[in-house]
Amino acid sequence: MKKAFIFFGLATIVFSACYKIDMVVEEGSIHVGVNIDGTKAALSTADLLANSKVNIYYADFSGLVRTYTYSQAPSEIYLPANEYRVDVIAGEAVKKTPAIASWEQKSYKGSKTFTIQSGKSNTVEVVAKISNAISAVTFDQSIGEYFDAGYTVKIGIGENKLTYNASNSGAEGYFLIAGMDEPQFDWTFTGKLAKDGSNFIKSGTIKGLEAGKQYGMTLKYTLKDGVGTFSLFVDYATTVITDNIVFEPVSTGLSASAYKDIWAAHATVYADVDETEYTDTKAVSFAYSKDGSSWSTVAATRVSEGSYRATFTGLSASTKYTYKLVIGGDDVGDPMSLTTDAAPVVPNGSFEVTSKSSDGNYKEWYNANASDPLCRTPWWGSGNGSDGIAGSAAYKIICDADTDEKIDGNQSACLQSQYAVVKFAAGNLFTGFFAGLVGTEGGRVNFGRPFTARPTGLKFWAKYVGGKITDINGLPSGVSLTKNDYDCGRIQFALGTWDRKTYGGTNECPVQVNTTDASTFVNYTTDAKTIAYGELLFQSSANDGFGEWKEYYIPLNYRNMDTAPTHIIISGAASMYGDYFTGCRTARLWLDKMEFVYE
Repeated sequence: MKKAFIFFGLATIVFSACYKIDMVVEEGSIHVGVNIDGTKAALSTADLLANSKVNIYYADFSGLVRTYTYSQAPSEIYLPANEYRVDVIAGEAVKKTPAIASWEQKSYKGSKTFTIQSGKSNTVEVVAKISNAISAVTFDQSIGEYFDAGYTVKIGIGENKLTYNASNSGAEGYFLIAGMDEPQFDWTFTGKLAKDGSNFIKSGTIKGLEAGKQYGMTLKYTLKDGVGTFSLFVDYATTVITDNIVFEPVSTGLSASAYKDIWAAHATVYADVDETEYTDTKAVSFAYSKDGSSWSTVAATRVSEGSYRATFTGLSASTKYTYKLVIGGDDVGDPMSLTTDAAPVVPNGSFEVTSKSSDGNYKEWYNANASDPLCRTPWWGSGNGSDGIAGSAAYKIICDADTDEKIDGNQSACLQSQYAVVKFAAGNLFTGFFAGLVGTEGGRVNFGRPFTARPTGLKFWAKYVGGKITDINGLPSGVSLTKNDYDCGRIQFALGTWDRKTYGGTNECPVQVNTTDASTFVNYTTDAKTIAYGELLFQSSANDGFGEWKEYYIPLNYRNMDTAPTHIIISGAASMYGDYFTGCRTARLWLDKMEFVYE
């Protein structure tokens, strides 16, 4: 609903030029006549005419040339031939101390460029439009039905405000905004609900005010199923932009948490609190219990008006908890429940379970007869190959169990880079399987295993022995290395929703990498299907060539908190650029006691 609200004043300036033979500079003269008709301003037309300002500038904005009050201006003004701009300002804005907010006093402004030419005359018409930002607050009849008499809306700019009530609903208020940076209306509705006399206050802002625009506000209150809704409709009249802002009166009690809020070991819960009823916000807290008898209490954090939250930590995975809102020591509203996420462990995380491949040439990281069901099927794979599919192990063993180096149990996994007859091969271990050789130049590797949990990090023990790079067969774009540089080991840890159709693998191991085709390599920091990612580099130099066992932690950085993962990728390499067949032939990375962290 667009409302006509701009009343145009017409300022007519007549320029008549004549040639002056006694002047060195060619000049012309202008006659200024101002006529503002048809206004509805509180000032009379005579007052507007008498007090209007006429400012003349060079058209290139290089400076002010003349300024006059209309009633005191000479009948004829001489100007050198040039390009000019004239501004006409009338109304409240020309006063020495104008009212920023007014019910009646309008302001007008108009501009026009013109040219003074010797011996010629012209007429320039300047249309002076209203230059205020205009408010128009209307109360729907529902406000009178649901609120006691005396409700108001105060609206304005800073301390300069006008007050609307039932008697002046729909009236126009005029605000001067010239010279202000990013002016905005601040408004506050105040009333008492008729049902119980409780205070009801809502406030907000209307940003980006522009001169000559009316900002109409219609306030409504609706009641449905016992719940009231306060709505504000803002009409930006001259551009017909509408903005519906809906406020729901606070009903004190718990509100449901989303998927992103409930983890294996912590959960964030929320509540709405009517602050007109409960004024001591420090007394708001949450209590939770998994047996219904012993309760833990956590102080609430005020997020915004009427909105509170708290985070429960140290929870048990796959456990149902009951929680409630507590205000001033009293339970308020109905309790709710949540069930924490599962917290699965890393299958064969200490690399104790192995079996011989079908050809007997290397070890697989599972055993069909293992006592642990998680170790009876393949989860880890390596460039050695998969059972029945030869990998780099057709030439060399690049991942093996090491009974001499270990932290937990009887052995660790040793990833060992080396020259595999025809090409450099990085020692590696990963979730997935080796899918096959690509001629004698590389291989196809399927990464990933099904996984729906959300750990916060990965903890493990590692020992790294690096050395100077011995082979350079390729590098990622933007990376420059020489054989004087030292190799690095790397662990990558990612959760995602990768699928075989997009990434070329299988349903279980969806991401396929062809080491002869760099376009198949996945950058998990930018990949669209990666939900969370973390990595760790093992640096090497001349001073740490022998290495030592250390405990490491990789935190997961979640980029998408709303989506559940479908797969997990853990990838370890003794040479981080092994996919490009670049690294140190004697680099070694030992891994042991790998665990997911849930915090």
